[in-house]
Amino acid sequence: MKRLLASLVMVCAPAVVWAGQVAIEAVRVWPAPDNTRVVFDVSAPVDYKVERLFNPDRLVVDFSNASIAKAIEQPVATDAIMKSIRHARRNGSDLRIVLDLKQKSEYKAFLLKPNEEYGHRLVFDLFGPEQQAQQAQLDHLVQQAQSGQVAPTPSKTAAAPAAERPAVKTVAPEAKPRDIVIAIDAGHGGEDPGARGYSGVYEKDIVLAIARRLKTMVEREPGMKPVMTRDGDYYLSLRKRTVKARDSRADLFVSIHADAFRDRNVRGSSLYVLSQNGATNEAARWLAEKENASDLIGGVSLDDKDNLLASVLLDLSQTATLQASFEAGDAVLRNMQPVTPLHKRQVQQAGFVVLKSPDIPSILVETAFISNPQDEKRLRSGDYQEQMASAIFSGIKDYFAKHPPAGTQIAAVSRHHTISPGDTLSQLAAQYRVSVERLRAANRLKNDRIRVGQVLTIPGDSEG
Repeated sequence: MKRLLASLVMVCAPAVVWAGQVAIEAVRVWPAPDNTRVVFDVSAPVDYKVERLFNPDRLVVDFSNASIAKAIEQPVATDAIMKSIRHARRNGSDLRIVLDLKQKSEYKAFLLKPNEEYGHRLVFDLFGPEQQAQQAQLDHLVQQAQSGQVAPTPSKTAAAPAAERPAVKTVAPEAKPRDIVIAIDAGHGGEDPGARGYSGVYEKDIVLAIARRLKTMVEREPGMKPVMTRDGDYYLSLRKRTVKARDSRADLFVSIHADAFRDRNVRGSSLYVLSQNGATNEAARWLAEKENASDLIGGVSLDDKDNLLASVLLDLSQTATLQASFEAGDAVLRNMQPVTPLHKRQVQQAGFVVLKSPDIPSILVETAFISNPQDEKRLRSGDYQEQMASAIFSGIKDYFAKHPPAGTQIAAVSRHHTISPGDTLSQLAAQYRVSVERLRAANRLKNDRIRVGQVLTIPGDSEG
C-alpha cells in the first residue's frame, strides 16, 4: 500500500511554485536513432544532482529549491532509450525527476544559457554504451580542434579500441562496380531549430523537407545511393554528421541550410566549401589524433608516420578534397541559378565544421534567406523545395559525370562531354583519366582537332 501511495505521489505531485524557487517550465524529449536528448526548460540556473540506478535502469535527478510548472509529456513508444518520466516533491521545496530507461545508458549533462529561441536549459544527452564511447572520442577531438594545437600523439594503450574508431574509406578492390554514395545533411534539428522565418517556420523543418526530396531523387538514379545524416526532428552534433558520412564511405557530403540576416531585404542562395584556415585547423586536429585516424588518407595509415610526413600526406589529401569540393560546388551553383536569385554568384569559403572531412568533398548549400519574407514564402512551397532539390541533384550528376570515382557503376559506362571554349583533347584525356588514343578511337577522330559544341563519347574506366 505504501509503494502504491508513493507511486501516486510521484505522478500526481502538485505544480506549486514558491517564491524564489526555480520553475521547471517544460520537459522536451528528442529521440534520435542512437541517442536521446532530454531538455529541461528552467526559469533560472538550477542546482541539481544526478544518480544512476540499475535493475531497473534509471537516472534520478534531484533539483534544489525547484518546482515543476506543468505535467510532463511522456517519451514516444519508439524511443530506443527513454521509457517514461516521473516526478515528486522532496523535503518540502526540492524536486526529484526520474528518467526510466529501456536499456543501460551513459549520459552527459550540461546547463545552457538563454539564446534567441530558448531560456535557461538543463540538457541530458543519453547514449547506449557504444555511442558513449564514440561521443567521448568526438568530444576529445572537438577540444583539440578548438585549442588549435597539436597534442602529443597518444600512446598505443591510450588509443581507442579498433571497434570504436569511426569507419573510414579503404582502397580494397570492389567485387563489382559500386554505387556513388551521397551523404545528405539536413542542418540543425531537434533542440537546435536554426533560424526562424517571418511566419514562424523553422529552418530545421524546411531543410529536412528539401533533404528528403533530394534523397528520393538520388535513390531513383541508377548507380547512386543516398545516406541521410538525420531523417527526423532530432539533434545531431556537427562532428557526428561528418562521422556518419565517413562511416557510409560517402563520395560527396551535401549540407542543406537556409540563411538568415538581420536585414530582411537580403535574399538569395549561396554555396560554401571549406576555407583554407578551416582546413589548416582541421589538419592539426587529425595530426593530434593520427593514431585514432588510421587509414584516413586513401588507405595510408598515419599512426606510424612522424608529424612532418603525416602533415605532408594530410596537406596533399586536403588539397585534392578542397579542389573537388570547389568543382562540385560550382556544378551545383550553376544549376541553382535558373531556380533562385543568387546572393553570391561564386562558390564561397568558410570554416563550417560540417565541411571539414579531409577525405570527402563537402559543400554547404544556403537555399535562401528564411529571414526574407519573399524567400521564406518560397521555402515553404513544395514546388520550390522540389525545384531546389532538383537543382542540387542536377549539379551532383553533372559533377560525377565528369569525375566518376573509380570502381563505381557510373565510371564503368561511357559518358559524354560537350566541348567548351579552351578544351583540348589532351586536357580532356587527363580530366577523364583515359588516353588520347582511346578518346580518338571512341569518337573516330583522325586527329586532335575538336570544335566548340561537339559532343565526345568518353570511354569507361575498363583500363583501370
